[in-house]
Amino acid sequence: MQDRIISHFGASIETKTLAAEELPPYIEHAAQLLVNSLVSGGKILACGNGGSAGDAQHFSSELLNRFERERPSLPAISLATDPSTMTSIANDYSYNEVFSKQIRALGNSGDVLLAISTSGNSNNVIQAIKAAHERDMVVIALSGKDGGQMTSLLTADDVEIRVPSNVTARIQEVHLVVIHCLCDLIDCSLFGEE
Repeated sequence: MQDRIISHFGASIETKTLAAEELPPYIEHAAQLLVNSLVSGGKILACGNGGSAGDAQHFSSELLNRFERERPSLPAISLATDPSTMTSIANDYSYNEVFSKQIRALGNSGDVLLAISTSGNSNNVIQAIKAAHERDMVVIALSGKDGGQMTSLLTADDVEIRVPSNVTARIQEVHLVVIHCLCDLIDCSLFGEE
């Protein structure tokens, strides 16, 4: 069993090393988009399914509360945290619309959508990206594998941060590091380096 445990650590380290070589320019670009939105009075909406829903919640809580320092709260909403809203939309319309209907109600021009999908093929996240574009929002896509269908929806104004892995667990592990990088870069940009 310990060999399996060590193997998981090794695979995680290898994926993170590859990501550290490939992803910094995309993470920096995404952070700039987030900072520009916040400075202009915008907010960040985040969505995903399963573990990616957890990542959306994690990101929004780091902004609403704090990351690693005391600072004013920043406007971010996870669209995956309201069971009454999600189940009513899924029941009355379709699970594919649980995020897009919220974006059409809450999203404004200048806001950012953080769309998280390890495969890039989650139908409700794809619909969320379409709704965000309808609302003149910029999209930051956290993906993995080959980027999936999300990739074809992104415009020149959007940014994709695609983890170089085909393993869901490894992709999720890097997504968490990316989220922490984004939080740190937002704090440093808005409140200075500590």
